[in-house]
Amino acid sequence: MTRLRKPILITGVAGFIGAAVAERLLNRGDTVVGVDNFNTYYNPALKRARMARLWELPGASELLHVVEASVEDGPTLKDVFTQHRPAAVIHLAAQAGVRYSLENPGAYIQSNVVGFGHILEGCRHHGVGHLVYASSSSVYGGNRQMPFEEQQPVNHPVSLYAATKKANELMAHTYSHLYGLPATGLRFFTVYGPWGRPDMAPMLFARAILRGEPIQVFNHGQMSRDFTYVADIVEGVLRCLDRPATADPLFDPCKPNPATAAVPHRLFNIGNAQPTPLLRFIELLEQALGRSTVKDLQPMQPGDVRATAADTTALEAWVGFRPNTPLQEGLAQFAAWVERHSDLVLAP
Repeated sequence: MTRLRKPILITGVAGFIGAAVAERLLNRGDTVVGVDNFNTYYNPALKRARMARLWELPGASELLHVVEASVEDGPTLKDVFTQHRPAAVIHLAAQAGVRYSLENPGAYIQSNVVGFGHILEGCRHHGVGHLVYASSSSVYGGNRQMPFEEQQPVNHPVSLYAATKKANELMAHTYSHLYGLPATGLRFFTVYGPWGRPDMAPMLFARAILRGEPIQVFNHGQMSRDFTYVADIVEGVLRCLDRPATADPLFDPCKPNPATAAVPHRLFNIGNAQPTPLLRFIELLEQALGRSTVKDLQPMQPGDVRATAADTTALEAWVGFRPNTPLQEGLAQFAAWVERHSDLVLAP
């Protein structure tokens, strides 16, 4: 694999995955230009704490450049591309969360669709060699065929968040077709680990356990998720970054494969391929934290899906890697972090 020249632009650099990816890039000597708006969707103190860790890394003062801006701010983003001329872009900024999309759909359209359009235009006009962007397992929507494979159609989203992520995949493919932009979309499956997002189930569960409060468990516990440790996500992102997408020489337009194309656009699942029942995940987390609490069984929530499971065959064939951190090992790391940073976990 050929290493890309510097610098690398990361949007959402203060986010859960963004900060972890930036840490790996800085540690291997890459220059990182980070963009983040530090919004209040969840506690900005956690985002600032992640960034403080990055600034403490050796060489960060020379290698890390941060711009506080939103991706939907077209003029500012254009200036970032013009000034820094990134060789590659890792686009992780987005309005996240399924349930919040029911409350504030406009935020998703602006950040996830308009903002992504600005990223594509920046890549197009500044010779970016590779765009790696975050999609989501949520694009599989109402699909019940398990495990999820990239070759399956994703035409039945059950949340606006999922619809915006599918829109990103279509938009990126179009820019690959029209302008030859190499682009790789990564469908992340439920990510957990140290410095995680407080609106996601693992952190919500940990907060409830620490407080001794009931844990809300939806669909009466009849749910499972392909929980994926954050370090595995980062490894997958970097390996894909270092192998830019290419056209599939076997692509047949008469029998099109949704995962590849006749242009340089690829889609990959990044998941642990070990779906776990939600109640079992909670049980293991309770064991790791050495305490337990009551489960408040609730009905299914709008926009949720009952199960996710990743087929990672294509990812492994492409970059020689698949997520492999055992759940109990990952939860031990997460629980240790929770104990050390209970102030952040318990913060409103």
